[in-house]
Amino acid sequence: MRYTKNWILLSFGTMAAVAANAQMKYPVTKKIAHEDTYFGTVVQDPYQWLENDTATDTEAWVTAQNQVTQEYLSMIPYRTRLKERLTQLSNFEKYASFMKAGKYIIYKKNDGLQNQSVWYYKEGLTGKPLVLLDPNAADPAGTTTFNFLDYSDEHNLIAVSVNKAGSDWTEIRVMDLTTGKFLEDRLEWVKFSDVQWMGNGFFYGRYPVPKQGKEFSAATEDKRIYYHPIGKPQEKDVLIYADPANPRHFHDVVNFTDDHYQVLYKSSGTDGYETLYRGLTDNPQEVSKFRHLFSGFGSKNMVIGVADGRFLVYTNVDAPNYRVVSIDPDHLEKSNWKEIIPASESVLENVALAKGTLVASYLKDARSEIVLTDLRGGNRRIMPLPGLGTVELTYSKPKDEEFFFSFTSFTQPLTNYSYNINTGKTVQLDRSGLTFNPKDYQSEQVWFTSKDGTKVPMFLIHKKDIVLNGSNPAYLYGYGGFNINITPVFNSTYIALLEQGVVIAIANLRGGGEFGESWHQAGMLMKKQNVFDDFISAGEFLIRNQYTSSDKLAIAGGSNGGLLVGACMTQRPDLFRVAFPAVGVMDMLKFQDFTVGWGWVPEYGSSAQSKKMFEYLLGYSPYHNLRKGVDYPATMVTTADHDDRVVPAHSFKFAARLQEYTANKKPALIRIDVQAGHGAGKPISKVIDEAADKWSFFLWNVGVKSLR
Repeated sequence: MRYTKNWILLSFGTMAAVAANAQMKYPVTKKIAHEDTYFGTVVQDPYQWLENDTATDTEAWVTAQNQVTQEYLSMIPYRTRLKERLTQLSNFEKYASFMKAGKYIIYKKNDGLQNQSVWYYKEGLTGKPLVLLDPNAADPAGTTTFNFLDYSDEHNLIAVSVNKAGSDWTEIRVMDLTTGKFLEDRLEWVKFSDVQWMGNGFFYGRYPVPKQGKEFSAATEDKRIYYHPIGKPQEKDVLIYADPANPRHFHDVVNFTDDHYQVLYKSSGTDGYETLYRGLTDNPQEVSKFRHLFSGFGSKNMVIGVADGRFLVYTNVDAPNYRVVSIDPDHLEKSNWKEIIPASESVLENVALAKGTLVASYLKDARSEIVLTDLRGGNRRIMPLPGLGTVELTYSKPKDEEFFFSFTSFTQPLTNYSYNINTGKTVQLDRSGLTFNPKDYQSEQVWFTSKDGTKVPMFLIHKKDIVLNGSNPAYLYGYGGFNINITPVFNSTYIALLEQGVVIAIANLRGGGEFGESWHQAGMLMKKQNVFDDFISAGEFLIRNQYTSSDKLAIAGGSNGGLLVGACMTQRPDLFRVAFPAVGVMDMLKFQDFTVGWGWVPEYGSSAQSKKMFEYLLGYSPYHNLRKGVDYPATMVTTADHDDRVVPAHSFKFAARLQEYTANKKPALIRIDVQAGHGAGKPISKVIDEAADKWSFFLWNVGVKSLR
């Protein structure tokens, strides 16, 4: 018999199909007796040893798991073709982060397939672009990122953050824009900190040096605010503020130097901010006492600016959807407040100040709207936008007559614009090079009813010629927490799914901030089950209305969304065919013991808080609610070895127990990225690899045997 190339490829595809459906064999994961006691209840944790992410045994386990996952994925016949298509879809010019630095415009651009975007600068909007920072040249592997923090008008210097391998740990460097060279200054062990220039230096926040070997897992505590004089070693920095009695508080400062004020924000998590302020002198190294503007963590209040000697404050006091008030620092009583922008049915998401104008960004049914007013709330006018989508205010300064904003939607890549306050003119600053026809697809917003009768919105994106007969694969994404808004944004990797007839559904679950603080609070603490009920109801809506069926439905989410997926697949394993819990909080009894997990206690509660809270958390904790012999959805857990926000131990333990307990009718895999973190700054090569793995796993397990 003559063997042709086509016959060999066909045979390989057939053999691969058979192999990919075969009984799964997982690495043997040892169990070591370990138990924890909570209010008299003993909880077994035989995979506790996987919490030590740097141990030799854990590293060997990671290697073995990745090998099994890659062997499975390699047998899906169209995985390579999907990767090629994703590469094509990613290969277009992408712009982001237009800002000003003196006479220069600074922005990020990716030519297409560069692992990291390059920072450019040019004189004005029409100047010649010059490379400012190229992380790809600094690190060819693409795991280092640079981010612009702040600019010093006085010295023509910029502060830059440097992140490696996706870690939250940051090093701050200083660059001279005149020479394009870095100064000697290096500030280490910085995390979640902005920079505020004043005089010959800047304010920033940092943590103590962590114990060696525990940099990515130990609790991160005792953040302090320092002033760094340029040219001095870090150990000479001046301590401005510390609160050793409350080491698990976050601290950040914002300067209003023209008005000689500095504002300090203190937070214990997501419950609110304690807002303080102090007067500034011409000596930034002078340490003075902060006074309370708002005490406690019961509300969220941010100072926008200072006008006529009064603070302009964005607040949710007596306004779950937020408002703007004017407060005299010498007369803080609420009776002396002046309302500038009242609360409305739409959520006031953000407010900026530019040339005597308040730029107010609203969310109206999870879509953006921009309203401009004067400093007294008058002369109200709606700013025209390119369409229905998501707007982010990327740059504004009180003295500047123009501000920058970005716009994106499900079918429009992120595009940057400037708006001039005086002329009312909008100028497009860049243009995407992506070539696809958005007219082939449609976006719609639907509303479904959750378990308790609450109406919840959901965006649907799909081909225009879709037939609603229950046969379409569907990909349902959710988050539902931390007051975070899930709004229309462009994702080029979704196009590869849309081309295969997939319905993409994005649900605006309770716990987010799409409808104000009351929507957030309806999905936190002892009401967290509402979020899971919303997501389950979203899936039922898609099935009931024949967008898909349970055999074609995948669910996905990351971080708090990974918890969402883990909880829903354990509560309703029959409803979903595929599950993608990414970098998820899977052990709800221990999350507060790692890195900054303690900051999530106001959102979730804590197993140490009370017996009632412990029992509630245990009732939905994904790791603890897996049951033996259950036919769980085909699952690909994803995490990364340098994730120091949601440590990979959550995913390791969940995957180990899932492999032990599942009825083994569908695969239970874990994909562990190396030299990567929670997600921010991931190089484009890793983004493409992960999308190719996930999309091929998804399509294969909902019965797609070949691509269109």
